[in-house]
Amino acid sequence: MEIKELTRRPSIEQDKRLKKSYAIFENLIDELKKKKIPGELLNSINQDIEEINSFSGSNKDLRKRISKLQSNILKLIEKELKLVPKNFYRNRWLAIGMSAFGIPLGVAFGASLGNMAFLGIGIPIGMVIGMAVGDGMDKKAFEEGRQLNLEIPY
Repeated sequence: MEIKELTRRPSIEQDKRLKKSYAIFENLIDELKKKKIPGELLNSINQDIEEINSFSGSNKDLRKRISKLQSNILKLIEKELKLVPKNFYRNRWLAIGMSAFGIPLGVAFGASLGNMAFLGIGIPIGMVIGMAVGDGMDKKAFEEGRQLNLEIPY
């Protein structure tokens, strides 16, 4: 069984944002076609594609539906197959670094220097630490062949 195709709609060409969302979703499907996907997961992906193909709402609602289903598919393949898009871990660890490393470092700077205005210094330091950890995980995923050749803008 194969992954189904998205049907092209003539109304997409007039809406730039919808056209971009549609193109990203098509790229995701093309990348998934290159991978070996188990049957149950394949059925779930095909149901999502059918939902988009049969959608009859406005362009704005279609764009929201595409975004929602795309994130559902990405979560599913990340959980089941450990496949991730480019810079997935970098983006995730950027936020974790700011909150888990940056804020405590900022509090430590502020407390040690006696001025809590230095709290903001820790956040960019934590961001850099998180990005470094995430880049390392992205590199490992690429070396193991678990990285999809597309980047999802958030």
